[in-house]
Amino acid sequence: MSQAVLTISSRNYSSWSLRGWLLCKMAGLEFTEQLVPIDDPSIRAELLMLSPSFLVPRLEHDGARVWDVLAIADYLAELHPEAGLFPKDRKARAHCRSVSGEMHQGFFNLRSALPMNLNARHEGFTVWQGARHDIERIFVLWRDCLSLYGGPYLFGGKPCVADAMFAPVCTRFHTYDVRMDGPCADYVATIRRWAPLVDWTEAAQAEPDHFKELDAEF
Repeated sequence: MSQAVLTISSRNYSSWSLRGWLLCKMAGLEFTEQLVPIDDPSIRAELLMLSPSFLVPRLEHDGARVWDVLAIADYLAELHPEAGLFPKDRKARAHCRSVSGEMHQGFFNLRSALPMNLNARHEGFTVWQGARHDIERIFVLWRDCLSLYGGPYLFGGKPCVADAMFAPVCTRFHTYDVRMDGPCADYVATIRRWAPLVDWTEAAQAEPDHFKELDAEF
């Protein structure tokens, strides 16, 4: 079986790259990383929320080429079912897919107003109303999952696909000092302590490249 290759872009700015990378780590997949520079026109468009990029994340493995995050999740779940990327229970698994799909398809105001930037910190940041609606919806999703499955992760005692999907949101809430109630704050703290995310964040801090449009003062 050939070596897996995961194509990613900036660790500091690319939320989709982070999601794909976390999924590969959760699955226990052995892979090498291929980096697309942030000055690539497609990557710049994706980071500025102008258009989606089909370059990252992209997983190449054993003749398969998969470039959508949820498709990567499904591929890895079939390849490594023992990793438990989705909950075993049928109803919980359907719930996980629904929550993950909502993150995948929505929350455009949040993405635009609070772009991922792991190396930034904006205390007292004012969130405009459009993004506030997205934030409140995310809180509803989180509270529901944490109440139903007991935490500390969204679907119980271990991370799953939904946690990989919302991990970049947790970093955004920290970066932009978003106010949270107890359960949501505890969940963000749990994700920020999650070992793979810690590793990714440390690597992001060492990145030499900066994206001026996203490093501007808010």
